[in-house]
Amino acid sequence: MSQIICICGAGTMGSGIAQVSAQSGFSTVLYDVNKEFLVKAKSKIEKDLQSLVDKNKITGTKKESILKRFHFTDDINDCKADIIIEAIIEKIEAKENLFNQLAAINSSQTIFATNTSSLSVTEIAKTVLHPERVIGMHFFNPAPIMKLVEVVNTNYANENTKRIIIELAKQFGKTPVLCKDAPGFIVNHVARPYYLEALRLIEQGSSDFETIDTLMEATGFKMGPFRLMDLIGNDVNYAVSCSVYEAMNKPARLKPSFIQEECVKNNELGKKSGRGYYIYD
Repeated sequence: MSQIICICGAGTMGSGIAQVSAQSGFSTVLYDVNKEFLVKAKSKIEKDLQSLVDKNKITGTKKESILKRFHFTDDINDCKADIIIEAIIEKIEAKENLFNQLAAINSSQTIFATNTSSLSVTEIAKTVLHPERVIGMHFFNPAPIMKLVEVVNTNYANENTKRIIIELAKQFGKTPVLCKDAPGFIVNHVARPYYLEALRLIEQGSSDFETIDTLMEATGFKMGPFRLMDLIGNDVNYAVSCSVYEAMNKPARLKPSFIQEECVKNNELGKKSGRGYYIYD
């Protein structure tokens, strides 16, 4: 099994995936062009691991051994690994460009996995040298906690690529589900009405954020739609809604909300920006 995992993108998802990788025993490279993101990611990972120590889930010695598996870098030439997982901005051109840069410095056997929430993995794969080693590996936020990983198949991906990524997800302690490359894959397609109908109620003045969240949580949902969008990030959630809407030929039922669009424009992204539908310390 592969021993070196490289994660590209040190934001919330990328740093979370990197933490999972290192905790699972892999030598882990975390790359980002922004040094500030790397500093924040390292601090967040150390804080999360210390929290596990405080809860007696791991020992202090275990924490130190996990941290020693990391290499934080802003030099793309350090991104040489058996498996590379990208978690950068949700723009297909950026993902294609990154994978092509990485293909030039890695082995033809290196597997490229994209953590895209809803972009076409097939479209990304077809631009990359040896597209049979490109696949989707969609984690959910927060990556260290959420168990599901959607392994997104394409017509290019070969059996070896699928087998290795499914096995890697299991070694990460996750539950992999192989799915077809379709708009929103499975989870984000099914979840659109949960977010969009809640936003429609706000648009119509029928209710407020907290009432809707409280009611949904009372019926058994772990998080109401607005608390969940704040956790995911309004920028990420809105981008997925737009992507699914466009890919499905713009049905009215999937039209993104102008309320969420305004949140993104105003940098009210949720927990990560300190303000979304709620205010955070």
